[in-house]
Amino acid sequence: MGTLVMVGQVILALSILIILHELGHFLAARAFGIKVEKFYLFFDAWGVKLFKFKYKDCEYGIGWLPLGGYVKIAGMIDESMDTEQLKQEPKPWEFRSKPAWQRLIVMLGGIIVNVIVGILVFWMLIFKYGDSDFDNTKLWGVKPGIIGEKIGLVEGDKIIAVNGNPANLFLKDLMTSEVLMGDAVLKVDRQGKTMDITLPATMLNDVADHKKNEFVTPLFKMLPVETVADDTRAAKMGLQKGDSIVSINGVKVERLDAFQDEMVKNKGKEIKLDIIRGTDSLQLVAAADTSSKLGFSNLPVVMRSYSFAESLPMGASKAFSVVTDNIKGFGKIFKGEVRADKALSGPVGIAKMFGGEVDWSRFWNLVGMLSMALAFMNLLPIPALDGGHVVFLLIEMIQGKPLSDKFLETAQMIGFFILIALMLFTFGNDILKW
Repeated sequence: MGTLVMVGQVILALSILIILHELGHFLAARAFGIKVEKFYLFFDAWGVKLFKFKYKDCEYGIGWLPLGGYVKIAGMIDESMDTEQLKQEPKPWEFRSKPAWQRLIVMLGGIIVNVIVGILVFWMLIFKYGDSDFDNTKLWGVKPGIIGEKIGLVEGDKIIAVNGNPANLFLKDLMTSEVLMGDAVLKVDRQGKTMDITLPATMLNDVADHKKNEFVTPLFKMLPVETVADDTRAAKMGLQKGDSIVSINGVKVERLDAFQDEMVKNKGKEIKLDIIRGTDSLQLVAAADTSSKLGFSNLPVVMRSYSFAESLPMGASKAFSVVTDNIKGFGKIFKGEVRADKALSGPVGIAKMFGGEVDWSRFWNLVGMLSMALAFMNLLPIPALDGGHVVFLLIEMIQGKPLSDKFLETAQMIGFFILIALMLFTFGNDILKW
């Protein structure tokens, strides 16, 4: 069932993004009076279609090959390679008959829509959910995973600054792309002594292998109780907000993980908590239970909410950070700091990001990320992608005449084979990783 949910989420997300991307091209073409002959979700390779209908001289449908989608614009050299149409005299409603600036807008239409969608999604997520994080200054320290140990961190280290900037929040300051890509210097407090740890530029390889949780995870102090859930063992034993837990069944606990370990050890036994309430020392007792939880929270959580207007620039910033992260990632691949098979993922990798359970906050967050990633990928100057067409149109505008149809046909074919090679690489890479 989990696999079906995972696949269903990927298909839904990609379908939304493909339709909106192609709608950008479609609306721009129609705005300039250019005829659009086909609008397809997925490819109808070899003429095989799952569904189709015609409306106002345009065929709409769903193809069988889920590797993208397309709009077939009259008079344009595209993936259909319809050269017969191009042998005829240009018609006024064809793509090739329009000024270069109009054709440029048509080719940028899909990318523009993807950017708008990405900003809108992150804007609404921030407005609805705000953000939450752990107060890094109130942590006991960090527990390094495989990656953290490799770079020299030890349990209990406090990361107090990143690239000279104070690390006040755990996720926002420590688990950033800047850190995970190895472009940072950490200032660490180790038992009162400070030191600098320079992250390796190749760190992203390890993140791809082990995931970011293997960098560091937070170690929590036994802070005063923040909330006590109703009708729980904690509520029944009289635990209150502000109580400081000193020990459990006679064992002193200073860290939350140590407290949780003791709870597991005492599962099914009576629980005695020594606490400090104000200036008083008290002992609270909970009856034996098969649960290893009491029902209180004392995590140093920082919650923020934002107005509708405040959320917009934050959403835009988060959206464009996806693009800058992609640029940095490709830069590391070209510099040889990160292996392509570690950094690139295809549909299987994307599916694993969605997971086997429906979490609409995570779903829309991934839709926003994918929308911006799709905009970036389509802007790459590869023939057959929008970016390739944009480059050719810019050359035409500079030199004052279009490139020959023969050149464009050849470039389109080369670009098509490049894309096929990339797809095969990412699919194969996903399968090997799996």
